[in-house]
Amino acid sequence: MVLADELAKQQRSISVAEFFEKNKHLLGFDSPTRGVITTIKEAVDNALDACEEAQVLPDIFISIKKTGNDIFRIIVEDNGPGIVPAQVPFVFGKLLYGSRFHQIRQTRGQQGIGISAAVLYAQLTTGVPTIIISRTGPKETAHRFEIQIKIETNEPDIILQQPFEWDRIHGTRVQIEFKSTMSAKKKLLEYLKYTSVVNPHARIRVELDDEAFTFERVSQDVISCPTAIQQHPHGIEFGQLKRMAATSEQKLSDFLVETFSRVGKKTAQEMCGKAGLKGTAKVKGLSSDELKTLLAAMQAVVVPAPPTTQCLSPIGEELIRRGLDKEFQMDFVAARTRPSSVYSGHPFMVEAAIGYGGRLPFEGNVIILRFANRVPLMYQQGACVITQCVANVNWKIYNLSQQGLPMGPVLILVHVASTNVPFTSESKDAIAGIPEIEKEIMLALQDLGRELKIFLSRRDKNKVAEDRARAVCAIIPELAAKVSEIVEKPLIDTSPIEGKLMHKIIAKKWTRDEKVTIEVSNYTGHEEEISVYDISSDNAANAAPKPEFVSEVDGQFTKVWKATIPPQTVWLVSYTGKGGGMLDIRGIEDTKKMVVDLDV
Repeated sequence: MVLADELAKQQRSISVAEFFEKNKHLLGFDSPTRGVITTIKEAVDNALDACEEAQVLPDIFISIKKTGNDIFRIIVEDNGPGIVPAQVPFVFGKLLYGSRFHQIRQTRGQQGIGISAAVLYAQLTTGVPTIIISRTGPKETAHRFEIQIKIETNEPDIILQQPFEWDRIHGTRVQIEFKSTMSAKKKLLEYLKYTSVVNPHARIRVELDDEAFTFERVSQDVISCPTAIQQHPHGIEFGQLKRMAATSEQKLSDFLVETFSRVGKKTAQEMCGKAGLKGTAKVKGLSSDELKTLLAAMQAVVVPAPPTTQCLSPIGEELIRRGLDKEFQMDFVAARTRPSSVYSGHPFMVEAAIGYGGRLPFEGNVIILRFANRVPLMYQQGACVITQCVANVNWKIYNLSQQGLPMGPVLILVHVASTNVPFTSESKDAIAGIPEIEKEIMLALQDLGRELKIFLSRRDKNKVAEDRARAVCAIIPELAAKVSEIVEKPLIDTSPIEGKLMHKIIAKKWTRDEKVTIEVSNYTGHEEEISVYDISSDNAANAAPKPEFVSEVDGQFTKVWKATIPPQTVWLVSYTGKGGGMLDIRGIEDTKKMVVDLDV
């Protein structure tokens, strides 16, 4: 009895904040390095969601600076609609507080944990309050807050609140300081790069270690913000139904029609009939047994799937391709958006893309990019259903080598958009193996595999044709020179012979005495408008003519020339350099062009 009394004295309730203080690994703060990425991820997610709701193109600024011994200051600033001053303390200083948890629609953040967990993590490691500046409009005054969390009560602790002069017309700025390390610089830039791919309407600027990076938007279209739908009768459980019934003053039939998605009067009558309940009965007065019978009837009646067009926001095949083209230079990219589907009453949609070649590494496993509701999943790849699906596809029939995962210069992107993404944990790093989701991912990957197989088959045929073209373009002029020397006659122009053999746009590239020459000949018989892409370590600073566009990534320069070439005409460009790299012609069908690198 004495021991029981002692144990009883030790028992007490804990707050949500106190629980996560001791279990911060559940939220993605399991290491100092990962804490930086998780903090930025949560702030960027909130910024993108806010900008979509305000229907503005996101402009996001991120700053990461070391202020002391392993102390880092992270600033994330956006141009969203801002937060009204009365709500700022709760949004940032109270876990499980938010506006999206009860809405059935696609959003990045939903539980109201992420950014407040970052505030808690900063509080634990440095004790420095989080600074928030927010402004809701040009006629409103900006407000500055210094906030911490009262661990025992999970309530905001407002250290300071005052008006603030801010040059932003509207938006929010978050400044968090915590103890960490910056060994994850590469991982952080990867996260931002991947975020840019699936959010092509956003511009993200980053200042990191006195370096500046910009991920430009490729779309000027504001994406439509998903709108909430009602709960589907096949996606509800008993406890939730009981809670909804307890607060309703409606009759049963009206309750079913007005509260649930895709339930009309006829369907409501069928549910009442199967449950043995009258449609005129008060929902609030139903007993637990009657509610259990009603729930069984709701599950048994056939109800159309919930609407998906309004509550989901897929990226779209074209924007996926453009996003990948912006950040990865690949020879082939294909994308697929599957029709919407449903699991347990929750709408979802799977999008996928596959890329091959270009600057992707030719050795090792495939690069897998996993996304949920436009958010990159950076950790726990092996525990995710996306990775399992990639491994379960027989890629050998699509002309790829495979050892578990496919191997070679391949990139696979999978995006799952849903009103309720089934994550395996609170840190939202991996998607659970729901059969319906797994099926849609497999179908999308198999469809893309077939497209890749066609590309690889054409590439092999084109390689044979390219080898033939190289022989024609390299050997015939040499033969002509030898014949001219033997017969002691003037050297003849062999270009007409090449034209008769090819009937295409022929692009040649060669290097002599550190001078790179690109020659494009039009043998098609009509005028062609083309773009010439030359990717190499040469910057072509003295190119004649000058390129329309030059960009540099990791020491590789992409030069682009635009040219209109009349029939039987040659276009030339030359510059000082070492040559090598890759040459391509765009703006014309593959069957009408031939690219030959004479240095190979």
